[in-house]
Amino acid sequence: MNKVYVIAEAGVNHNGSLDMAKELVEVAAKAGADAVKFQTFRADRLVSGTAPKAEYQKISSGADESQYAMLKRLELGEEAHAELIRHCQVHGIQFLSTPFDAESVELLGTTLDLPTIKIPSGEITNAPLLLKIARLGKPVIMSTGMCTLADVEAALGVLAFGFTCPQADPGVTRFQEAYASAEGQQALREKVTLLHCTTEYPAPFAEVNLRAMDTLASAFGLAVGFSDHTEGIAIPVAAVARGAVIIEKHFTLDRALPGPDHKASLEPGDLCQMVQAIRQVEVALGSGRKVPAPSEVKNAAVARKSIVAASDIRAGEIFSSDNLCIKRPGGGVSPLRYWEVVGRPADRNYAKDEVVDL
Repeated sequence: MNKVYVIAEAGVNHNGSLDMAKELVEVAAKAGADAVKFQTFRADRLVSGTAPKAEYQKISSGADESQYAMLKRLELGEEAHAELIRHCQVHGIQFLSTPFDAESVELLGTTLDLPTIKIPSGEITNAPLLLKIARLGKPVIMSTGMCTLADVEAALGVLAFGFTCPQADPGVTRFQEAYASAEGQQALREKVTLLHCTTEYPAPFAEVNLRAMDTLASAFGLAVGFSDHTEGIAIPVAAVARGAVIIEKHFTLDRALPGPDHKASLEPGDLCQMVQAIRQVEVALGSGRKVPAPSEVKNAAVARKSIVAASDIRAGEIFSSDNLCIKRPGGGVSPLRYWEVVGRPADRNYAKDEVVDL
């Protein structure tokens, strides 16, 4: 991919409001993102009533409320999804969402027929969910936060099986066989992009480990991107320079809003800056061939040097280190040929600072 695919992660930063979700769509489109991504779930299918909050969620949304109660407030129904898709179409941006349960996979992949499914880091060991997603036959973007290479390989085995064995009964051995098969590897290459990720909000810079992108690409031979949870925009921009083909980044209308993810998100102006910086970097990466750029060719004569007369030289006088020097401008005899000139007789008279001929 020559163009980095930028996903503006709205997530649950709509706070359960369809109007706020629509505003997030507009902000993402205005910033130049390729897609805006939400989260699709039903709290009673996602968490138990006693599931604890993460520490960052306790800080941002209070420790007294349960994770279930928090998520229940953040659900978006089927009609809201359909309305957001229509709103995305109006504003020229792709709608994406992450499913967290089988019914949500059905809604996104079949009912709403989204072209791509995003798998979050927390579901990477959820083999039944992965299998259901793979059997849609659609491209998949999979985050790998909290993972070892073995975790990623196991998940890819489920996906490979789902892509290539639509009717067969599942099982760990069959997942491994599908992953090892030529057909399974081909399906993974065609359909899966892996996102390196550090699952903390905000993620400490010292724990980002961007070099793990290289490891993922080398280990699995798949396209690799980066799902970023750090503060600011430096790390996603660096990931693009390192070869990320997808960047995913949380954003919000206002970091001061109540809710679990706002504080670790970009505000609209920062999102615009990130997209602009990514576009600049992807252009700046170039072809990799080391040749003069068209814009710098004209500067060679100004910046480089030639062999010139250090003093007046008469015709027949022998060129030497005493009567030659190296100065700008370029365009004359290159200083690389200095030793070819030294010891030869001057073919004509030269004034001081005149470029020497050969």
